[in-house]
Amino acid sequence: MSIQEISLANNQKKRLAKAVKDQAVLFADDNGDLVVNVANYKALKKELIVAKAIKPGIELTPIEAIVGEDVLDFSSEYFVFS
Repeated sequence: MSIQEISLANNQKKRLAKAVKDQAVLFADDNGDLVVNVANYKALKKELIVAKAIKPGIELTPIEAIVGEDVLDFSSEYFVFS
């Protein structure tokens, strides 16, 4: 299992929790870290592309918009935001 650990400020973690509500994609572990299942996040991004045709204001890359474009390593199975 490959995990990418990323440090975030508390306000970024709050924004992330609000941006991704699907618990199959993002959940909080016992110590308060936010965990993202990368495969499920990739599937969500595909769904968002379809949804954007209906609702143009939807963010296509909600996590990248918060943490930055070049931070995430999509070869990982999980992102852990602490």
